[in-house]
Amino acid sequence: MTTFLERLDAANPAFDDRRWVFVAYDQLSDEIGPLADEPANSLGLIMIESAAKAARRPYHQQKLALVLSNLRHFALEQAERGVAVKYLTTDKSHGEALKEVAGDLGRVRVMEPAERELRIELEPLIEDGLLEIVPHGGWLTTREQFERSTRKGPPWRMDAFYRLVRKESGMLMDDGKPVGGKWSFDTANRKRWPGEPEAPEPPRFRPDDITREVGDLIDARFGHHPGEVDLSTLPATENAAKRLWSWAIENCMEHFGPYEDAMSVESKSLFHTRVSPLLNLHRLLPGKLVHEVAALNAPLQSREGFIRQIVGWREFMRHVHVATDGFRDVPDVKVTAKRRPGDGGWARWTGDEWPRAKEPPSGMGGATPSELDADWPLPKAFWGQPSGMTCLDRVVHDVWEDAYTHHTPRLMVLANLGTLLGVKPRELTDWFWVAFADAYDWVVEPNVLGMGTFALGDLFTTKPYVSGANYIRKMSDFCDDCRFDPKSTCPITSLYWAFLDRNRGRLEGNPRMSLPVRNVQRRSKEQRAKDQQVFDRVRDQLDRGEELDLRIAE
Repeated sequence: MTTFLERLDAANPAFDDRRWVFVAYDQLSDEIGPLADEPANSLGLIMIESAAKAARRPYHQQKLALVLSNLRHFALEQAERGVAVKYLTTDKSHGEALKEVAGDLGRVRVMEPAERELRIELEPLIEDGLLEIVPHGGWLTTREQFERSTRKGPPWRMDAFYRLVRKESGMLMDDGKPVGGKWSFDTANRKRWPGEPEAPEPPRFRPDDITREVGDLIDARFGHHPGEVDLSTLPATENAAKRLWSWAIENCMEHFGPYEDAMSVESKSLFHTRVSPLLNLHRLLPGKLVHEVAALNAPLQSREGFIRQIVGWREFMRHVHVATDGFRDVPDVKVTAKRRPGDGGWARWTGDEWPRAKEPPSGMGGATPSELDADWPLPKAFWGQPSGMTCLDRVVHDVWEDAYTHHTPRLMVLANLGTLLGVKPRELTDWFWVAFADAYDWVVEPNVLGMGTFALGDLFTTKPYVSGANYIRKMSDFCDDCRFDPKSTCPITSLYWAFLDRNRGRLEGNPRMSLPVRNVQRRSKEQRAKDQQVFDRVRDQLDRGEELDLRIAE
């Protein structure tokens, strides 16, 4: 840290007569909260780089590099504008480190943390009067709006919430009606990408001394973590974040909508903006992004699709997570929680227990709902062991390469296969949590437990999002060079029918699943027996870390 600390020391103003604020790792903006409301020369900023937090799970190395490089650059940016910055590096948790410094500085303010984990850590400090919580300025909607959109309580539905927010904000509205006559253009955003228009290459960034120093730290202290680090793909400064957003507007928005669900071996992101990691750090502010997109001269289906992801789904996920205490308090459902944070199957993959820096604070284990009683361990294919299925192997490769893939491979390849195979929802959720740069508890748990695996039933999604090989064939080119033929030999289709067969008792009362359930009952006794055989063989071979044998689908 020599270069960073020298530059911070040189830029730091005097610490006298400051009102101190703790800024968490995912609140890196001076346009929200106390940093926006008060003069820089009156503020002191506490920032904490916690090795215990980084070592709590086997987080992807690129994710750690992204967070730490932005944390350090933000500290420098604030010092240079006149904010006094006390930057702590520690092996302790955030709560432990903050307790020590708050005792010396007096009562410290903090915007309400987005992550439940951090809220739990800070609760004792609030009770002792050391911390004052102020509202988080990054959210676009309120708990009151969420409750008004779902007056009867769960099951909650995003479309009702989204319509209410659109009406009350006036965004993409014309005289009280949605622009274009529709609330959602989702049905128009399902085109397979044919190779044209050309998918843009994301920008690259020249790592400075601070970023390179973070890279050295990752290599020295966190090199046992999974994944790869590519500092040139890492936007670490305020200017780099703005540059990424400018690239997204200029290169992605025109074609984002039509190809929003498309997948390809030629491009990890196609026309997706790749801003979610910075959005969840608040390096880019959601309010600014959606208002700029609403004003663009871009196709309505692209603008609406982007806005719905942020104003609708992202905000809705956060409200559901808070309302259920991270799915520990779900109406009419008995849910347990693990004592310790999960490793997403890392220990089984490596054969060694995950080496945490210290015992995590209590309350860090995740909730374990499983509406469909899925109980199979996550296969090694999710950690890079080839499965022989191009769709899975390619997406897993992309994730471990740079901690990213867009929402359709996440839902319709990774979560779909996990659900069809009966993987434990908690373990798959923990895998997403460690593997993706944009994953935090408030967003990853609803998306995987709720939508991806249907582990929460119809709490806020209407059906399991599962499919056979046909969907992947229609929406991607993954099948073109696969050893399996999507129309005849691909095991995913048999896995789909086997899933419906073993869960038909739970699903037959679901209106959106009645047709698939009826269709599985129309299959012959021989076909259903073969589906089960494929299911058993696939699980057996993946459990042993083997590539799938073509003969399983004969």
